[in-house]
Amino acid sequence: MTSSTLPTLLVLDIGTSSTRALLFDERARVVRDGIAQIENRPTVGPAGDVTFDADALFAAVVAAIDQVTAQTQAPVRAVAICTFVTNIVGLDTHDRPLTPVFTYAAPDCAEAAADLRRTLGEASLGAVHDRTGCLLHTSYLPARFRWMAQHHPAWLQEARCWLSIGDYVLWRLTGEQCTSFSVASWTGLLNRHTLQWDKEWLTQLALAADTLPPLVDAAPCLQPLRAEWRERWPTLSEARWLPAIGDGAAANIGSGAVDGNHIALTVGTTGAMRVVVPTEQSRVPDGLWLYRLTAQEALLGGATTEGGNLLAWLRATLRLPPLTEIEQMMADRAPAAHGLRILPFIAGERAPGWHDNAQAALLAFTQLTTPLDIYQAALEAIAYRFALIDRRLAPHLPDSGAHSTVVASGGALTGSPAWQQIVADVLGRPLMALHETELSARGAAVLTLRALGEIASLAALPPATATIVEPDTRRHARHQTAIAEQSTLYQQLVV
Repeated sequence: MTSSTLPTLLVLDIGTSSTRALLFDERARVVRDGIAQIENRPTVGPAGDVTFDADALFAAVVAAIDQVTAQTQAPVRAVAICTFVTNIVGLDTHDRPLTPVFTYAAPDCAEAAADLRRTLGEASLGAVHDRTGCLLHTSYLPARFRWMAQHHPAWLQEARCWLSIGDYVLWRLTGEQCTSFSVASWTGLLNRHTLQWDKEWLTQLALAADTLPPLVDAAPCLQPLRAEWRERWPTLSEARWLPAIGDGAAANIGSGAVDGNHIALTVGTTGAMRVVVPTEQSRVPDGLWLYRLTAQEALLGGATTEGGNLLAWLRATLRLPPLTEIEQMMADRAPAAHGLRILPFIAGERAPGWHDNAQAALLAFTQLTTPLDIYQAALEAIAYRFALIDRRLAPHLPDSGAHSTVVASGGALTGSPAWQQIVADVLGRPLMALHETELSARGAAVLTLRALGEIASLAALPPATATIVEPDTRRHARHQTAIAEQSTLYQQLVV
């Protein structure tokens, strides 16, 4: 390693598919050969709930740190953590996991969410949205805690505390028990006005505030690494540790989308569209969420349940050729000329309609319809959902978003130039594809450098741009008609 690429930061990136440990230098660049990756194995329930074993995830973190620290003798100054968010695990009085790690993929909580809606009444749901920045939905923790009260009340009675997986890892390694505003805001239980656990939800759910961790900002924790781990990892013995932040928040920072002129669009298995806004947002737009990045910065946007998951299913089911061939075949196809209409809800709907039980639909195919027609229609249908989110974001952007650029990340989107062009045409905005990889981990590194006082702002270390995809105005106009057709179908089949 050269002096310019000596590691100074370690980022632990805990995702649903894998856990990675990555070394970064003082410019938030990944150190060559400084990455270790361990596969994570979720459990998928009959209804589609996705859970993990907390100790298995912790073991993956330890194994990843073992591997990456073996690659360097240079001392690491700080350790950051980013994780998939809206997850929770209960610990018993012996500080052992009492429950699985529950995740945002929680269709089994649909009836619990419906029960809460009936209990609160429709008139109260707007107040919930305003206080927490989150809608009442299966992907948030109020529904999960109501589900526990109905099906596993002993867990609620026996749990000493409830932690996210990032909080659990931090506690196991340092003894510090806390959660960041970022992670807390993704639960649906944080009051965005007071930055405290929401009293109304705690009362409604009969949840004691002292069973939830103390709330902190994204700043170095007080506790160092425990002695047993310092002995195991000498290069981390003096490192400062930061509380975990949400991977979506980290991705915004990593992609350079840290102001209203840059909208982050991440499409991997699922998708999300987010923009950094002032915390004094007076109203949360209908159908969107408002999370915290830090105490000073908020994240406005919406997430979808569909993305690369639908495309992978179609490629397997329709027996399509490899992606390289699909890209070539898509090059000269006219927009929406196949005549198909698709609702892409392969796993229910999140933003902007938030219908837990929405299902996918394909309409208007004939004996002349080809597998490629269906695949193209799916690419466009997913892009149309982002267009609806974009329309709700626009009034809250400078100049109503007239000069905003969409920053694209996520393998499903950045790996497909054809889809990038479709998205740019649908949105009518330039699409910036990045050279950078590991954007969530990079964002955690940038945020850590600011917290340490090494850089003045989150914009100080912009990512490297790969390409700018310009929209085609004629294609944009055609897609607006198709969006209206999809919306009509949505009203007929979902609402």
